Order: sequence, then C-alpha cells, then structure tokens
Amino acid sequence: MPLLEVKNLKTYFPVHGGILRRHIDDVKAVDDVSFTVEAGSTVGLVGESGSGKTTIGRTILKLAAATAGQILFEGKDILPMGEREFRPLRRQIQMIFQDPFGSLNPRMTIFAIVGEALEIHFREMTRDDRRARVAELLTQVGLMPDMMNRYPHEFSGGQRQRIGIARALAVKPRFIVCDEPVSALDVSVQAQIVNLLQDLQEQLGLTYLFIAHDLAVVEHISDHVLVMYRGKIVESASAEAIYNNPQHEYTRKLIAAIPAFV
Repeated sequence: MPLLEVKNLKTYFPVHGGILRRHIDDVKAVDDVSFTVEAGSTVGLVGESGSGKTTIGRTILKLAAATAGQILFEGKDILPMGEREFRPLRRQIQMIFQDPFGSLNPRMTIFAIVGEALEIHFREMTRDDRRARVAELLTQVGLMPDMMNRYPHEFSGGQRQRIGIARALAVKPRFIVCDEPVSALDVSVQAQIVNLLQDLQEQLGLTYLFIAHDLAVVEHISDHVLVMYRGKIVESASAEAIYNNPQHEYTRKLIAAIPAFV
C-alpha cells in the first residue's frame, strides 16, 4: 500500500460576478489528478507558477478544500475527516513552506516557533523537555542549540529555512510536503538545503512530495517526477526518464528553460 494515494482530485475555486455576486465559473486549480507516493521515496511535482502544484500540497494538508476525489493516507481517506478526526494525522503530515521570511512569526523566538507544535501535540512535555527537543532539532538541521533564544530577523534566508525544516520535523512526521523550499534562496544555499533534506530522509525514513518549478532541482532529489500543466498531470515517469527522454512538449520546454550552467 502506498503511504499516500491521490485519486481523481479536483480543487476548484469559484468565480463570482454581477451585482448579485452569483457563481458564474470555476478556476480549476487541480483538475482530476491521480498519483501515489511510496513510503521512503521522493515524488517531485514540477510546473510553472499557477499550474496548481501548490494547491495539491495545500489540499493534502486540508489547508484548501477539495471539490472532489480522494486522498488516502495509509489507506484512509482524509478528505471527509473533520478537524478532530484529522488532528492526529497532522503529526504525520507536515509542510515546509516556500518563503523562509514570511513563514516565521517575527515576534516569536526560535524556541517558541519550533516548540509550538510540541506544546500542541505533546501536552505531557515540560518546558525543559521542549527545550531539549528544540536543541536536538536545531542541531539536526545544522544550527547551534543556543540560537533558540534569537528571533527570525537575526538569521539569513538559508538559516530561516533550516528553522522551518526543524519546525516540520518537531512532531516526528512521516510525510512532508516541501512547497518550493529552495526557490527563494541563493543557488549555493539551495544546494545545501537540498542536501540537508536528502540526509534527513535517509536518517529518519521520511517521505517527500517535493514541489518546485525548477526541473533541475526536482530531477536531483526525486525518485519519480510528475509534470503539471494547467491543473493536470501531463507526464509521470522516473526522474531519469523525465530528464533524458521527455515525452510531453511542456516537459521539453521546462528542460529547455534550465540554465546552461546547471
């Protein structure tokens, strides 16, 4: 059984118009998409801005409401679940956000940011327990434990994204949606973060859905690649096959857009 299975997923956003603001159309952000993610693997989801790839990630985490279809996590459909039923699964499914500047509360210390999920999901933990766990997490992502007393503005973009990764790891998830986690970073820092994610996957047995618009990054980290265009998956193959023998014209355009120095 795959860890995650998406079946005929549709996520539409209504368009209203006229004086009475009636429903006149839908933006089909995700339109009848199906794929599976095996435990311990990385599935890359690549496409241009507006293709619907981030909406898929947000729908998996129930941050966006699905219109139709199924999302099965270990065989259980999570879409019909209410918040109380889904809450235990939030420990299993986490997200690393695209913007390391906007995803961290500037008024909270790193201890508060990373430890917040521990306070919610592990109520039996004392403050000292949480501090020890946050120190462990910061070390795991390549930061110093004493950095937990600082605020986000004191860190570089790459360091902030490491903090975001530590936050996602706090509750020991099995599946992580990586929503363009390196697109806002310098090229040299991108490689460091991608290597960190690969190391963590090997150490912790994590499973990733890696969303990006850069096919070179996706090809490097992914076992399997899905190419998305206008709400639909137009090509699905191994990373090697996608890169060396693309079948769809849109995939070929994405490869042609990769800078020559990559």
